[in-house]
Amino acid sequence: MTCTGKKTGKVTSSHWGAFEVLTDGNKIVGTKPFANDREPTGISDILPKAVHHSSRVLRPSIRRGWLDNRNTTDRGSDTFVELPWDEALDIAAQEIDRIRKDHGNSSIFGGSYGWASAGRFHHALSQIHRFLNTAGGYVSSFGSYSTGCAQAIMPHVFGVPFLKYTYGSQDSWETIAEHTQTLLMFGGVNPKNSQVSMGGITEHETGSWFEKFAAQGKRCINIGPQSTDAPEGCEWMPTKPASDTALMLALAFYLEENGLTDRAFLDRYTTGFDRFRPYLMGERDGQPKTPEWASPLCGLPAEKIREIAQQIATTRTLITVAWSLQRAEHGEQPYWMSAVLAAMLGQIGLPGGGVGYGYGAIGGIGKSLQRMQGITLPQGTNPISDVIPVARIADMLMYPGQEYDFNGKRSKYPDIRLVYWAGGNPFHHHQDLNRLNNAWKRPETIIVNEPWWTATAKRADIVFPATTPYEREDIGRSNLDNYLFNMPQLIPPVGEAKDDYAIFTGLAKRMGIADAFTEGRDPEGWLRHLYRRFEEHAQTTSIDVPDFDELRERNWVRLPLKVDTPEKSFLTIFREDPDGNPLHTPSGKIEIFSETVDGFGYDDCPGHPVWLPPSEWLGQATPQSPLHLVSPQPGDKLHSQMECALADVEGARPETLVMHPSNANQRGLKTGDIVKVFNARGRCLARVFVSTEILLDVVALPTGAWYGDTEQKIDPDGNPNVLTIDVGTSKLGQGCSAHTAMVDVQKRD
Repeated sequence: MTCTGKKTGKVTSSHWGAFEVLTDGNKIVGTKPFANDREPTGISDILPKAVHHSSRVLRPSIRRGWLDNRNTTDRGSDTFVELPWDEALDIAAQEIDRIRKDHGNSSIFGGSYGWASAGRFHHALSQIHRFLNTAGGYVSSFGSYSTGCAQAIMPHVFGVPFLKYTYGSQDSWETIAEHTQTLLMFGGVNPKNSQVSMGGITEHETGSWFEKFAAQGKRCINIGPQSTDAPEGCEWMPTKPASDTALMLALAFYLEENGLTDRAFLDRYTTGFDRFRPYLMGERDGQPKTPEWASPLCGLPAEKIREIAQQIATTRTLITVAWSLQRAEHGEQPYWMSAVLAAMLGQIGLPGGGVGYGYGAIGGIGKSLQRMQGITLPQGTNPISDVIPVARIADMLMYPGQEYDFNGKRSKYPDIRLVYWAGGNPFHHHQDLNRLNNAWKRPETIIVNEPWWTATAKRADIVFPATTPYEREDIGRSNLDNYLFNMPQLIPPVGEAKDDYAIFTGLAKRMGIADAFTEGRDPEGWLRHLYRRFEEHAQTTSIDVPDFDELRERNWVRLPLKVDTPEKSFLTIFREDPDGNPLHTPSGKIEIFSETVDGFGYDDCPGHPVWLPPSEWLGQATPQSPLHLVSPQPGDKLHSQMECALADVEGARPETLVMHPSNANQRGLKTGDIVKVFNARGRCLARVFVSTEILLDVVALPTGAWYGDTEQKIDPDGNPNVLTIDVGTSKLGQGCSAHTAMVDVQKRD
């Protein structure tokens, strides 16, 4: 961005990377790309407008209906009363004390998400959980909207936590470049998504690696409904959403029928193929999973399926699976089946072969780095054992005491009386937002720390104005990155905003738990304490890091963490010696059939991968809902952050809906037209973009637009989650089913 007048600049870090921030003392006036980033993202361009936007929460605010008579039904439409900090903190502390004393800490839900800041101390999730643990605990959540389903199913298959597999045990881009011949990408590998990463990604490089792959003549096959889900030059094989498991089964059938299955690998390293094979070959249900069977389900010709199967059987093949595939009904199945297909090829544990998850989902996956201990604010111990799957929040609020299944356990939803949310916007992440809007009126009290008047803040009872990362000092560091940042305070807090730490300290003092929460440290004291522990660990690994004051002076350093020969993954070690290094599964092997999962008795997730069509998909299209909606991550921001400023850009809202030319012509639509996207759950506006890069009868509407005025009965800015279905992926995973949604589109009246 260009700017005028006297200005100074310093580098800071964010989840979408490092960039220079230009200020005039009290205001951010521009940003510049970080010099070391060869593929910088443009997300930061809108930051000056967002930080100083009129939608900032300027003062502590309490909803009038709640203040007057504890009314909960007007959340989202009520007005707010601004109060002095001391008075607002008094009211909030008294309310938290009342709830925990009258109903117990199991009636408090501590909601947060880790995307508020790349800073390691001012990490909203750690801050709120530390405070609530100090106050006696809270009901917590398992997993994330991005990977909750995978986190439940994949430990049953490989015996390790899914995120440990994803972040620490997958091939590097260098290894793929050297050894992989065929890259078979279910859901693509999207450079747009790899713009961001938890804690920051400084050098963006996904696109440049695919340029190298193309120059090498590597075959990169993008399986999915959009060609744009993979870099240019990849071979697009358009398939229907939700059909990946059927295609994988057909590939597996071809291998088995043509003697291409690596039986020696299956016998030595896996268990349960004998239980899976009768289903695959149709001996159990009378339906062989042939290419001809799969073709109408996935949309690929049978001969193309056979050609792919022959390709992956005769070359070093890495199967990659996007996170998006498990964000749908029965999302467990393509993840499990991808592991089975890779096992049948016999390449798991070989360099450049096997199966990988999340390449392109976030930046950092594929970087070859020496691992270091992170910088983390201790959260303490939660005395409350109640945990719900993260995507089941609306169910929890609506049905206290109702039983539900999750990963082999049967539990009851707690009776939540108070929700405290910091560092997140559930009215962005959650599905069927109109349903959530109704559920959100059930708790007695909702408290939110938030810089902007998001849909969540507007639906709270007590709103504390929180600083953005540019209004406080922090340390930026990620285990998926080789940079270390001092994130300086760049401008004074906007309005009367305070750090989450200051807000929770104020509440803790009033509740008599300040000493336990602060341990006698102010923010700088905590930064020095956390950094000292990081230094001590660095010394044990012979990594040279500057001391705290030197880092402040230097602003940032590149750490010597890149390695030419990465550590062997657990699967490589397992392949070398399966008896001496068994997996942490019941059998010690890769579980094609799981006795554990089978023992749960779930009809929607049996003991081995199966084809289970979702309740809504193109195979069951109706005249009322003929189009399958996918809702990818946005390319112009992180989730819904800074949406306030983007909404002010002429022509940027409502959000863009990508549609095939034939579907557009049928409806008399052209690029730029404003349309209504609708189904039985809700309606929203969108701006059409006609493209041949999307499959016929599929439409794509990115997430991130703020949930709008429900009094209008239509979301004005194009939030797809007014249309998505709020059901669990299965009784096992209970993840979100965002990509299970059928809609129709028509020109706005």
